[in-house]
Amino acid sequence: MSDFIHRFWSDYVAMLSLLSIVACVLLLWLTARKRVASDADNTTGHVWDEDLREANNPLPLWWVGLFVLTIVFGLGYLAVFPGLGSFKGQSGWSSRGEYEADVAKATQALAPVYAKYEAMPVEEIARDPQARAIGERLFMNNCAQCHGSDARGSKGFPNLTDKDWLHGGTPEKIVETITKGRIGVMPPMAAAVGTPDDVKNVANYALSLAGEPHDSLRAGLGKSKFTACAACHGIGGVGNQALGAPNLSDKIWLHGYGEAAIVQIINNGKHNEMPGQEGRLTDAQIRMLASYVWGFSNTAAATP
Repeated sequence: MSDFIHRFWSDYVAMLSLLSIVACVLLLWLTARKRVASDADNTTGHVWDEDLREANNPLPLWWVGLFVLTIVFGLGYLAVFPGLGSFKGQSGWSSRGEYEADVAKATQALAPVYAKYEAMPVEEIARDPQARAIGERLFMNNCAQCHGSDARGSKGFPNLTDKDWLHGGTPEKIVETITKGRIGVMPPMAAAVGTPDDVKNVANYALSLAGEPHDSLRAGLGKSKFTACAACHGIGGVGNQALGAPNLSDKIWLHGYGEAAIVQIINNGKHNEMPGQEGRLTDAQIRMLASYVWGFSNTAAATP
């Protein structure tokens, strides 16, 4: 556990804040009491550039007043708002609470817009121009960071515009995926496959399943060892959407292509996670977003 979440740090910040205010009070009090000896012409005797003399005038009252006001404001702020370590302040304000209030306000304002689509199937929503525009904004704000603005993905992030779906591409499955998120785990399989040579053989067999360039001799030797992988990827490497196991026979390589990339995955395994949007997006927003994503791989059906 990090030391920075220990109570010591909240107490330290609170003490530092209070000491800073006390130091300001002391500074004001000491300067008000101190009397600097002055000459008859009300100067301190300090001279610069031969004729520039420092006068011994008291601070203007407006300046002193602002100084006092600053101290009072600081104490009042710390009493009302959180600023003294773990003390939450009399108002109960928090940045999280303000954020949630803003989200609730925005959700309420947009409710009439989404109400129009509540009873519509996802496929029908995908054909509505206004719904597509809303879905595009939702996608850009919540999905494009990983899947790209064109939804074509990149290494480690699935392409949403093709027909290759790890967990299924029906509207219901897309809604489920967006809502709950997905966790994909492939354990290291080198020990189950056999020797390092066996791992290379299996990698070449996987390449042969997709009709990719491969070493046919190694592929032949790797076929029998592929049984360790078939439990998830299926006989023939056609994948298993119930498990999210990729299809190895369709020439779509999520984590890199070629013998070296496949060997690395067999040796080290792979962990991928898509965070769920439940709680961040409303049910209506998730359905709108799902319709937009579904439209990527069903262009004809989603065309008005």
